[in-house]
Amino acid sequence: MYFDGASHKEGAGAGVIFITSDGEVLPYSFTLTQNCSNNAAEYQALILGLEMAVDIKQLHLKVFGDSKLVINQLLGLYEVKKPELFLYFSYAQRLIGWLGDVEIEHVPRKDNKQADALAKLASTLTTLEDNARVPICKKEDWRQPLIDYLKYEKVPDDPRRKVDIRRRATRFIHHNDTLYRRSFDGVFLRCLSDDEAIQAMEEAHSGVCGAHQSGPKLHFRIKRMGYYWPTMVKDCINYAQRCQACQFHANFIHQPPEPLHPTVASWPFDAWGLDVVGPLTKSSAGHLYILAATDYFSKWAEAVPLKEVKKENVADFIRINIIYRYGIPATSSLIMGSLSAIA
Repeated sequence: MYFDGASHKEGAGAGVIFITSDGEVLPYSFTLTQNCSNNAAEYQALILGLEMAVDIKQLHLKVFGDSKLVINQLLGLYEVKKPELFLYFSYAQRLIGWLGDVEIEHVPRKDNKQADALAKLASTLTTLEDNARVPICKKEDWRQPLIDYLKYEKVPDDPRRKVDIRRRATRFIHHNDTLYRRSFDGVFLRCLSDDEAIQAMEEAHSGVCGAHQSGPKLHFRIKRMGYYWPTMVKDCINYAQRCQACQFHANFIHQPPEPLHPTVASWPFDAWGLDVVGPLTKSSAGHLYILAATDYFSKWAEAVPLKEVKKENVADFIRINIIYRYGIPATSSLIMGSLSAIA
């Protein structure tokens, strides 16, 4: 057996040649999937040849190689110092022990040209880097069970799906390899697959004649065009909401981002609401306004007449009619109505 390994930056390969006692030549070439050093490639070529010899139960084998390091390490003349080569060395020794009568001899490179050529050829062969994507589970077309039932009277094994298919099939027909659904007004709508539905929404919403309608309007337009799929209402609404152009040019939404929480007083006289009523008809005492305060918890009201609304009058009212009688509000704030315009 002649062996040789070759390694460079683009790849690595191994060549093995068996010559039988009858002179028959059996060449083998292997491409190594991982880049490695030249000595590691030599060891891998040797191991591949020894494994094939073990498989065919060859009891007598002469091994020739041009790597002085590998041959002398196997003969015990050199010590294995590199850790990455020790695993190869140990496994090769184990294979040699399984074979029995094995002779190992070093030969010059010129006497090992065939194995060297096979190794270089294998190292230049490139493997595909892109992995093939095989779908584990393929999504079933929603139309196929209906087509199978209408065309072949074939139903699923699941009892629930069997009943559902038979119930829904009354509104569908299969004509010229196309599934149609009968609408409420008697118009036959062509049933679309998932990919066709996405294309229909793109053309109707933002295509050449698209007007970027809202979701319900988009659904109505596609249905008027004669198309149908089960989730078209939800899909049209989601598609319109995800449209980037609609988000840029749509009207501002004034709705608060979260529900508003009403402020509720948890104790009497915690919060007061103040407001000014007037101007009214002038009284005999010359009063034109009424300053009123209402407790939010008990709805208790306090009010005083005023000739004119000034900040001094409001401050005196709060101090005398609220603080002196009921104490300082716990929230330390008064909710005011039209008092914000008082100078």
